Amino acid sequence: MTETPPPDRFNEERSAYTVRGSDKPDLDAGVAAIRGVLKTLPLRPGVYRMHNLKGDVLYVGKARALKNRVTNYTQVTRLPKRLQRMVSQTRSMTIITTDSESEALLLEAQLIKRYRPPYNVLLRDDKSFPFILLREDHPFPRVQKHRGARKAKGQYYGPFASAGSVTRTLNALQKLFLLRSCTDSFFANRSRPCLLHQIKRCSAPCVDRIGEAEYAELVADAKAFLGGKSIAVQAKLGAAMQAASDAMDFEMAAVFRDRLRALTFIQGAQGINASGVGDADIFALYAKAGLVCVQAFFIRGGQNWGHHSFFPAHVAEVPDAEVLESVLVQFYQDVPPARLILLDRTFEDEETLCQALSERAGRKVTLKIPQRGEQKRLLDQATRNAEEALERRLAESTTTGKLLTDLAETFDLDRPPQRIEVYDNSHIMGTNAVGAMIVAGPEGFRKNAYRKFNIKRSETTPGDDFAMMREMLGRRFGRLEKDDPDRQSGEWPDLLLIDGGKGQVSAVCGVLEEMGVHDVPVVGVSKGPDRHAGREHFHFPDGREITLPPNSALLFYLQRLRDESHRFVIGAHRTKRAKTMTTSPLDEVPGIGPSRKKALLMHFGTARAVREAALVDLEKTPGVSTAMARSVYEYFHPEG
Repeated sequence: MTETPPPDRFNEERSAYTVRGSDKPDLDAGVAAIRGVLKTLPLRPGVYRMHNLKGDVLYVGKARALKNRVTNYTQVTRLPKRLQRMVSQTRSMTIITTDSESEALLLEAQLIKRYRPPYNVLLRDDKSFPFILLREDHPFPRVQKHRGARKAKGQYYGPFASAGSVTRTLNALQKLFLLRSCTDSFFANRSRPCLLHQIKRCSAPCVDRIGEAEYAELVADAKAFLGGKSIAVQAKLGAAMQAASDAMDFEMAAVFRDRLRALTFIQGAQGINASGVGDADIFALYAKAGLVCVQAFFIRGGQNWGHHSFFPAHVAEVPDAEVLESVLVQFYQDVPPARLILLDRTFEDEETLCQALSERAGRKVTLKIPQRGEQKRLLDQATRNAEEALERRLAESTTTGKLLTDLAETFDLDRPPQRIEVYDNSHIMGTNAVGAMIVAGPEGFRKNAYRKFNIKRSETTPGDDFAMMREMLGRRFGRLEKDDPDRQSGEWPDLLLIDGGKGQVSAVCGVLEEMGVHDVPVVGVSKGPDRHAGREHFHFPDGREITLPPNSALLFYLQRLRDESHRFVIGAHRTKRAKTMTTSPLDEVPGIGPSRKKALLMHFGTARAVREAALVDLEKTPGVSTAMARSVYEYFHPEG
C-alpha cells in the first residue's frame, strides 16, 4: 500500500508482522496479527491504523498508552460485535507515536478524514463552511464571502451554517456600513459609481465619494457589529441621525434612518435570541432507529449565524457519547472552535479534547454542559431541532425506500438500488462540451459524489452526443475497474440513468460491453412526444420502452433525478464557457505572466492588436524586454 507521509514530527512504523493468506474474515488471524504488533509497542501516546490484507485502512484509533489500548483488541470476548468484525479482517497495523494525547487526538481526526475507514464514525458532511472575510490588504477594505484555506490577510468571521446565512449578513453589512464588495481590479478601473452606490449599498470609495479616514470608521463599525456590539452601533447611528436632523441636513438624516431600520430588522430576524452568550458553538445529539443527528448552532457575538444538522455514518453499536466526540473532533479539523462549546452530554476524553482544541485555537476553549439559564435554553432548542431533523430524515427515508422498491419492480432490478448514477452532457454547437454525473440513493442526493467530465478526447467529434456519452462512461468505468475491481468500496452503481433515448443507451451499453461490465442496469430517459414533461419514455437495452402514469410518485422521483442532472451539467457548462470567455490568446504565450500581459494590453488595447503588431512596435512596449517582444512576435508569426 502506498503510504501518505505523516507530519515530520511523528514517527510512523508499518508493522512488519503481517498475516498472509485469505482476506476473508478470520478472528484468529486478526488476533494473531495484533499480537505480533504488541511486542514492539511502547507505553506512549499515539495513533494506530488497522489494515486488511490488501492494505486498506479499516480503523483509525488513538491511545494514551498504545500498548495498553491495542491489547484490548486481543480480548475479543469483551469487544462489541462491530469491533469483533473489524479484528477478524485485520492483517496488519501502522503505528504513529506522538508527544501527547491531545496531539494524538488531532492526528486521529486528520487520518480519519484522509482514509474514511469503514469502522470509524464518519462526519459525512465534509463541505467547508463559509466565512465572511473583511480584507485588510487594501486602503479601502473589501467585505466578501470566503470558503477554504484562510490565506488572505484580514479578519475572518464565522463559521456560518450555510451560504444563505452569509448572504443575509453580507447584505446587512452593505446596507448598514456601505462597504465595498467589488474586486480590486474592478475598484481600480471605475470612473463613476456603480449601481450599488445608487441603491445605497456602497459608499463608492472607488471614485472618492468617501475619504480613507471616513471609510475606516465604517470598517470599525462593521467589526463592532460582527463582534456582537450591535447595541453600540445602534446608539452611534441614532446619535448621528439626530445630529444631522438638528443641522437641518434631512437627506443625511434619512440615510442614517434607513441604516437604523436595517439594523433593527436584522436584530429581529435572528430566529434565536442568543444575547448574553457571546461566542459559542452548541451541539446536541438525538438517536433513533439506528440513525443519529447532531444539531449544531453557531453563535458569534450574541448573534445567530445559523444551524446545521449532521448525520454521521457508521454509528451502529457505537455509544452516543463516542459519536458526539468523533463529530466534534472531525468538525474542528477545518473550523476554528468558539471560546465556549455547549454540549448535552459528557464523554470519556473530554479533558483531552478541550486541551487539543485550545492548542489548535491558540486560546482557551471551554466545554460545558449548562444546567440552567440562557445557555440551557439554547441547548434545549438545539436538542429539539436535532429530534425534528432526525424525524424528518426518517420520514424521508421511509418514502424514498418505498420509491426505490417501486423502482426496482418497475425496472426489473434484483433489489432496490443503493447507488443511482445519472449522466448528462451539455454543449453549444460542440463548444465547451462537458459531461456530468450525479449520484442518489436512500439518503437522497450525494452531492460529494457528483463528478464533471471535460470532453477532451480527440476522437470525440464535437457535438456528437453519443460519442460524448461513450467518452464519459469509458472514463468513469475505466477508473472504477482500476481502483476497485472487486467492488468493495460501494462506489459501483446499481443503476445507470442516461439522459437520452435508444441511441444514448446503445452507446453506453457498447462501452460497458467493451469493458466487460455486464451486470449494471442501464435505462435511458427521454421526454417523449413534443418533449412534454410528464410523458417521459424509459428505454431499455433490449429495445423495450415504457411510460409511467402522469400522477405516479415514481415518475416524479425520476424527474427529480433527471432535473438535478440537468441543473448540475448546465452549471458546469456555463462555468466552463465563462472561463473561456475571459481567457486571452496571450495566456498561451510562453513566459507571459500577469504583469507583462497587462503591459501589452495597456499599450495595444486588445489581444488581437498584440497578435497583429510588428516586432518594432512590440519592442516599444513599456515593461517588455526586446527578447520577450521577439518571443511574442515569433509565437504569433512562426513562419517568419
